[in-house]
Amino acid sequence: MAANKLFSLLLIITFFYGFGQQTKKIPLRVGVIGLTHTHVHWIFGSEAARGDIDIVGIVEPNKALAQRYADQHKFSMDLVYNSIEEMLNKVKPEAVTAFGTIYEHLEVVQAAAPRGIHVMVEKPLAVSMEHAKKMQALAEKHNIHLLTNYETTWYPTTHKAYELVKNENKIGEIRKIMVHDGHKGPKKIGVNDEFLDWLTDPIQNGGGAEVDFGCYGVNILTWFMDGKKPNSVTAISQQLQPENNPKVNDESIILLQYDDAVAIIQGSWNWPIGRKDMEIYGTDGLVYADNRHDLRLRISEGYDGYDEEVMKLEERNAPYDDPFALLAAVVRDEITLDKFDLNSLENNMLVVEVLDAAKKSAETNKTIFLN
Repeated sequence: MAANKLFSLLLIITFFYGFGQQTKKIPLRVGVIGLTHTHVHWIFGSEAARGDIDIVGIVEPNKALAQRYADQHKFSMDLVYNSIEEMLNKVKPEAVTAFGTIYEHLEVVQAAAPRGIHVMVEKPLAVSMEHAKKMQALAEKHNIHLLTNYETTWYPTTHKAYELVKNENKIGEIRKIMVHDGHKGPKKIGVNDEFLDWLTDPIQNGGGAEVDFGCYGVNILTWFMDGKKPNSVTAISQQLQPENNPKVNDESIILLQYDDAVAIIQGSWNWPIGRKDMEIYGTDGLVYADNRHDLRLRISEGYDGYDEEVMKLEERNAPYDDPFALLAAVVRDEITLDKFDLNSLENNMLVVEVLDAAKKSAETNKTIFLN
């Protein structure tokens, strides 16, 4: 009898131990390609705090730069490789993240896609439609996920605004959306030399403020408009800090015209205070997404009156609160992105198309009509 009880106890322990082993989260093996984009701090912080990913290799030929990051984030320089091919051959990651120049995004996809390795790039997807189409073709041919990461994707206010406007119809039909993004300028806010060198280069970055910050608004507009392409794009750009940004514009306004709505996207390196906010106007009210956590809903009353609800939002639930947690969930087939989700390839192909039209409009002083 005692032997039978012992045997039963062992079976129970074995079952629960095995169940625990099966359900334990296995981190996604990720390679980091490039360290010149300072958003790369994000992925090192995410790895240390969350456990969704395991950084298995880093590509950075600038060893002094790599050593600075190694000292700060406490990783071994043994993880650092000189080339993409060398890193992919040695550590065989499941996915890679691109933290180099926007121009280099194509090279990353060209190296990763044929190996079946998934890719996440920092915004925007590409410097031009020429690059974007090549990236899209590779992603589709080799059946990989190709995601684009924006800071505002992880703002609770971004998603609450969508919920109020699109799902709950709180403000009626959308008539105008205004999006404001930017800061004082890369040099004024003190970005490091490695980042500044390419961020203010028209080839490596694809443009100036209209690319660096205009992309945020186009990304969100594409989501709110269910992937509908604007009928036309009209843009102006200007260089207000020639001493700091001699090769590119630092001021940009992009106007988008839809069948029943208009949008104004202001991406600037001339704001006195850094900002990422938007205003959504409907037939019955409006939503102010003031920053990451603060949102105001105003419902019209009479001529100039309104009833206001002020919200202080908490962070979203995992994995919707972190780009690399989401990347892991998508690669593991735990999440399927909607077609024009903020991270999706479809959304970000249209972002690049609109940015190309905006650059052309600003250069020619003409409205560009999209097919």
